[in-house]
Order: sequence, then structure tokens, then C-alpha cells
Amino acid sequence: MGFLEVENLEAFYGRAQALHGISLSMERGEIAGIVGANGAGKSTLMDCIMGLVNTRGEIRLAGGSLANLPTSEIVRLGIGYAPERFNLFPHMTVRDNLLVGAYTARDDIEANLDIVHGLFPRLEERERQETSTQSGGERQMVSLGRALMTSPRLLLVDEPTIGLAPKLCDEIADVLIRMNRELDMTILIAEQNANFALRLAKHIYVLESGKIKISGSARELRDDPRLLEAYFGD
Repeated sequence: MGFLEVENLEAFYGRAQALHGISLSMERGEIAGIVGANGAGKSTLMDCIMGLVNTRGEIRLAGGSLANLPTSEIVRLGIGYAPERFNLFPHMTVRDNLLVGAYTARDDIEANLDIVHGLFPRLEERERQETSTQSGGERQMVSLGRALMTSPRLLLVDEPTIGLAPKLCDEIADVLIRMNRELDMTILIAEQNANFALRLAKHIYVLESGKIKISGSARELRDDPRLLEAYFGD
């Protein structure tokens, strides 16, 4: 049994179906990647795990079902989310944005702040700065840091490289690797940047039009022409 298991997941926005029969499994301590073109359903899958979308099918964490649970309870069970949309409070400081993430882990605030500052020293240096005045890379750091403030066992990271320069992408990659190795963090990454996901993940799932087109180890898929087909068509 996997640490995270998704079985025959279907997602709906009203009557429109966005995901079709998605199944995947992750082991504890693993990094896995969900890759695909814009509109493939990557963010929808992340939102489904967090209880933000109407679904059919099964989602389990450490054997326990997440079906019909409110998002706040899913966070308490150990899932942190750094969404592609950031969802930061632009006129609050870096520190206050981080503290918003601590509402389910109030006893761990100082320890988690130390972890976040260790991973992102820039956030400690600029803790009084409003996030509206930060660069895209710094806001991504705040988003990841806020997710860590929930004391997660599983971290969902949606499009961490979107809009970032290659150097900043490398910084984000290094931090995610450190989270995995030093914190024993299980991480699921959704990415349009297939090379970024292939660099970090052990296992890759390729989404196309709300369905898993192919899946396999990063090594197997690196040179698989079907990966290109999922982005650019046959």
C-alpha cells in the first residue's frame, strides 16, 4: 500500500468533467512528478487531493480515506500545499504570510520557522517586507515556506518554476531535494517544465486532457517520444 494512493479519480466543475480515471501511488519519502501541457489537469489533480473540487473515486493518505473531508482537516492530517497561484496575502509581511500556514501546527511554529529560514535565508532577511513588493522567485519561496509551516508529511507543489529564470529554478530544485533528504518529505510536483520534474522525481505521470497518457520511472521516460506527444500532439 502506498503512502498516497489515488484510484479511479474523476473531477467535475459543475457538469464539466476535468479528470478521467486518474490512478497513482507514491511511497513515503518519494518525489513524484505530474507533467503535462497547460490545461492537462495538473492543478485540478492537486486541488482534488486538497478537497477543493467535486470528485468521484478514492484518495488515501497512509491508508486513511480523504473522501468528503474539509480542506482544513486534510491539512491537519499532514498535507501541505504550495499552489501555482501562490495565494499569498500581498499586503502582509513575509513573516505574517508564513504564520498563516501555522494554524494547524501552532505548537511547532518556532521549530518550523527555523526550518523555513534554514532553507530560505532570504525570507528571514526580509521577514518585514510585504510580499506584494517581492520578486516571483521570492514569492515562490514564501509559498513553499508557508506550506512547510503546516508540519506536512506530504507536500504538494504546483508549477514551482512558472515564470522563473533558470537560476531561480535551480535554487528551487535544490531546496526541494533538501526537503526530501533532510526532512524525509514526500513531495508531489506538478510541472509544465518536464526537464525540471525529470531531474527531481523518481516516478513520472504524464497527463493529457485529464487522463494519464503514460507513466513510469524518470529514467524510462526521459527519452520516450510519448512524452513529447503529450505536449505537442501526435
